[in-house]
Amino acid sequence: MSSDTEVVDTEVVRRRPAVGWALLGSELSILFRRRRTWAMLLALAAIPILIAIAVRVTESTSSGRGPAFLDRITQNGLFVGITALVVSIPLFLPLTVGVVAGDTIAGEAGLGTLRYLLVAPAGRARLLVVKYVGAAVFCAAATLSVVIAGTVAGLALFPIGPVTLLSGDTIGVADSVVRTLLLAGYVTVSLLGLSAIGLFISTLTEVPVGAMAATIVLSVVSQVLDALPQLDWLHPWLFSHYWLDFADLLRQPIDWTSFGDNALLQACYVLVFGSLAFGRFLTKDVLS
Repeated sequence: MSSDTEVVDTEVVRRRPAVGWALLGSELSILFRRRRTWAMLLALAAIPILIAIAVRVTESTSSGRGPAFLDRITQNGLFVGITALVVSIPLFLPLTVGVVAGDTIAGEAGLGTLRYLLVAPAGRARLLVVKYVGAAVFCAAATLSVVIAGTVAGLALFPIGPVTLLSGDTIGVADSVVRTLLLAGYVTVSLLGLSAIGLFISTLTEVPVGAMAATIVLSVVSQVLDALPQLDWLHPWLFSHYWLDFADLLRQPIDWTSFGDNALLQACYVLVFGSLAFGRFLTKDVLS
């Protein structure tokens, strides 16, 4: 009898990772099959294209005016993607991430599918992790949409060549592409804390629109607070504090200080709000 029990327990242990991977695959498949997801990615991709077209049509940029790196686009099209990231970080990227993160749990509850997901041998903790990983993957996809569209638009409309970094050093095109991907990684990491906040808010309600709106509003509030000099003591603790501090990645040699500080801050937000989401979701009565 005990041997039969051991066999069953072993099969259950082996089955759990398979269930987790299957659930993650299903989550990503559903996420990227939605028209809403592709509409948001296309809208993000349109930002660098519009910037490139605007600069190309006017054929000039005013130095010191507009977003950072705008005046460098006419000399090198590789700056289109970087400029688009600067434009997208304050509003457009948090907006799309807030929609996806706010919909994680509340969306399932609103559709009445959450209890059916919990019937499967996945468990609440595994479902929560899968939902967060799906939101994190979207963060990377959203950032890459901006970077890739910007690179393509830059190649099509402007000359491409060696890039002069903020430190005055010049690097080749291949190294420039690597630096751009590093910037995309920096921005992706920057959005992970907001995703964790959205996940937690999503466990508090069955109305996905409310969770989305609350997450987006918090991203705006954080940036407003970060702009107030009277709150200097608070700034290092705001999840948006390091969002635009990626200039060190455009120097030679690369200074990883800002990247590390940003990653540590986002990891703290993921830990804190992930724990809050876990505690809330484990004790939540799922009725739909």
